[in-house]
Amino acid sequence: MKEQSWLSLQDWSVYGSWGAAIVLTAVLWLLAKKKVGFGTRVLIAMAFGFAIGAVFGDSAADVGIVGSIYVSLIKMVVMPLVFSTIITSITSVPNMNVLKKLGTKTIAIFLITTAIAATIGIGVALVVDPGSGIAHNSEAAQSFEARDIPSFKQVLLDLVPSNPVSEMAEGKVVPVIIFAFFIAIAIIWEGGRHPERVEPVKSFFQSLSHVMFRVTKLVIRLTPYGVLGLMTAMSARYGFETLKELAWFIAAVYIACFIHMFVTYSALLSFAARVNPLRFFKKAYPTMAVAFTTRSSYATLPVNLEVITKRMKVSERVASFVAPLGATINMNGCGGIYPAIVAVFVAKVFGIELGITDYLLIIAVATLASIGVAGVPGPASISTTVVLVQAGLPLEGFALVLGIDAIVDMARTAVNATGTTVASVLVGSSEGEFDRRAFNEDPDEDIAIGSDRDSDKGAVVQA
Repeated sequence: MKEQSWLSLQDWSVYGSWGAAIVLTAVLWLLAKKKVGFGTRVLIAMAFGFAIGAVFGDSAADVGIVGSIYVSLIKMVVMPLVFSTIITSITSVPNMNVLKKLGTKTIAIFLITTAIAATIGIGVALVVDPGSGIAHNSEAAQSFEARDIPSFKQVLLDLVPSNPVSEMAEGKVVPVIIFAFFIAIAIIWEGGRHPERVEPVKSFFQSLSHVMFRVTKLVIRLTPYGVLGLMTAMSARYGFETLKELAWFIAAVYIACFIHMFVTYSALLSFAARVNPLRFFKKAYPTMAVAFTTRSSYATLPVNLEVITKRMKVSERVASFVAPLGATINMNGCGGIYPAIVAVFVAKVFGIELGITDYLLIIAVATLASIGVAGVPGPASISTTVVLVQAGLPLEGFALVLGIDAIVDMARTAVNATGTTVASVLVGSSEGEFDRRAFNEDPDEDIAIGSDRDSDKGAVVQA
């Protein structure tokens, strides 16, 4: 009788957890209809999921299948999105001369600063150690089998594309990125000689990138429901101790963003462009404010163009090239700092020891992956997925930080947009298209913060 009673209670708990999840899913859907903000709904989903897991315990673990489906959908869009976006971004450059003069400098700045950002992210994560409290009590950490760490030679070989189709099917993102670079350069080269031959190809990839933007937007809209499932499973497994550790994770992200913005950017401005960093940040405030509040690089782009030309006194030619490209591939916060911190966090949660080779791999992958997924809906989630997969870390740990994404996204996006402004000044200065005297002497132009936003792309993250 006791066993039968226990089974009935267990069955009730399973059905109860699913019933609660369905009801709360309906609530989230109604909140979306009532135009409640995306970030607010994600935070509510996190709270709902944590509550279901805490109340029903292990019986609620199966609700995590909803989160697993969401993670699979994120992984689904990565490959075509990365491939089409990289090719479209590079082929938008008019000709090889422009690409050599502006493109090389701009992309180099973006890549170098993203690598620095990832390095800072790893350093801050190692000091703050935001996942230590979870790892000691994690059943998953005890059962997780450590993978063999590949040699540095093998890591380099794995990055070189040998069979792009096979590597796409296997989810190897970095070789696909490199392959896309080759195709884009070939399109530009051939287009300089026979434009009519490459127009159909360019149109195809432009259309594909627009379609993938739309698909990604649809997937990102499912984030609250995915977070509900992921947090339910995590709460059932880890309990309240998990949530307490998120405060340290938020602190780690903000500390890293602060260091990168006011140390790395200040050093670049002082020594490379020879401008006063304090004056720069005063002039860049509209860009920083819009990026922080909208959490969208595309929403910030119109204001940033005004800031670069009117406040920073950089030529329109440089601004019109660097700013749109920066909204696409300059993701110091989303593609550098955040994935690096998450990688260290997840490794700590699952008790995985990382060595110097792993850290170098994380930095390299974060830098390359940021090129293809930046400036689109949910770039940080996609970049982090790429880094975790390439580093051989379990994606399940990512669920712990999805619920507070809106909080850390404000800092990440501010770093991204400000980095584009910094790059514009650096490129303008090196090309002789930066009016230093006007920058130092002229009063700041009055800019309406938040005006002329791209209503479609700017609303993507808020969808």
